[in-house]
Amino acid sequence: MGHIIELEQNHVLQTYARPPFVLDHGKGCWVYDTAGNGYLDCAAGIAVNALGHAHPSLIAALTEQASKLWHVSNLYHTAPQAQLAEALCASSFAERVFFCNSGAEANEAAFKFSRKWAHDNFGAQKHAIVAFSNAFHGRTFGALAATPREKYQAPFRPLLPGVRFAEFNDLAAAAEVIADDVCAVIVEPVQGEGGIHPATQEFLTGLRDLCNAHNALLIFDEVQCGLGRTGTLWAHQQYGVTPDLLTVAKPLAGGLPMAAVLMTQAVAQVMHPGDHGSTFAASPLVASVANAVLKLVNQAEFLAEVTQKGTYLKERLQEINSPCIAAVRGVGLMLAADLTIPANAVIQAGYRQSLLLINAGPNTLRLVPPLIISREEIDLLIERLATIFAEL
Repeated sequence: MGHIIELEQNHVLQTYARPPFVLDHGKGCWVYDTAGNGYLDCAAGIAVNALGHAHPSLIAALTEQASKLWHVSNLYHTAPQAQLAEALCASSFAERVFFCNSGAEANEAAFKFSRKWAHDNFGAQKHAIVAFSNAFHGRTFGALAATPREKYQAPFRPLLPGVRFAEFNDLAAAAEVIADDVCAVIVEPVQGEGGIHPATQEFLTGLRDLCNAHNALLIFDEVQCGLGRTGTLWAHQQYGVTPDLLTVAKPLAGGLPMAAVLMTQAVAQVMHPGDHGSTFAASPLVASVANAVLKLVNQAEFLAEVTQKGTYLKERLQEINSPCIAAVRGVGLMLAADLTIPANAVIQAGYRQSLLLINAGPNTLRLVPPLIISREEIDLLIERLATIFAEL
């Protein structure tokens, strides 16, 4: 274990502060380090491992495809990609899908598609993008320009020009910045990195109306909140508001890198061969696993259980009744607890209680466990969290 940590510290760019153990394998909602210690995974690889670790259906899909074809690039037809695109369209508003490899890539693509749509239909002057406070859309230059965090942006300016901001969940503020020069408005139906803040019904409905009034496209970033995390397949379905584009990534291939932009035909028709691309996107190997993930998650019974378990976890969190917890919020299995103490103190104590925990801001504990977590495991989580808060 010490040797591996030393190798990482000597040779990997130090952009992460990792705990002092090395994870080796996992099963279900549990991961195990090289010393054999088990941890209840309440982070799910940052809301990625929706079906936990070593899920037999995903292993079967991966193994079958691994013996056939891994990668040929997007220059050629492969069945898994086409089948996945069909399934995503059938389960959403979309008529077309563009595949890529990460949430940031998906948001970059959505910006490009939106600007091309506006350019072709209205002219080059219609290019502005509107985003909101506390948003997180990625760390590449375009996505970072729409992520209003001074700490993230300052060392890397100049960023993509033409992005303006309004206060999240403030429709009047949005109306002030959404004008006829706006090509797209991007919003998370439930903000993830910003602290697990759901949009209000009025806000999302109002954004749709503003986009319609100003001939702008509405982009929903469901990289973290999409694909079952909130108890519906897509988070925006709970609002009855339909976007023009939707970005999805984290859980799509169960832990393998995959993302997608879902869009209407009106947007898709402005893009032509050579306008955009990706070498690795939707390889047969990754797309085969994503097909298995989508098939398992997109079932009414599975999604109903996510809702039920999310409600149970939220209630149990509130029952802890600790002065360390100021507020609990979220939807489905995407929950947060605002703390009166630094979240990192709870995360560090979590390792000693055999929990993997993450934050969403300096004083917000984020709980995004695998969607397959059981009530017994939720009870164990609450028991251990109560011990941590009592100690702290």
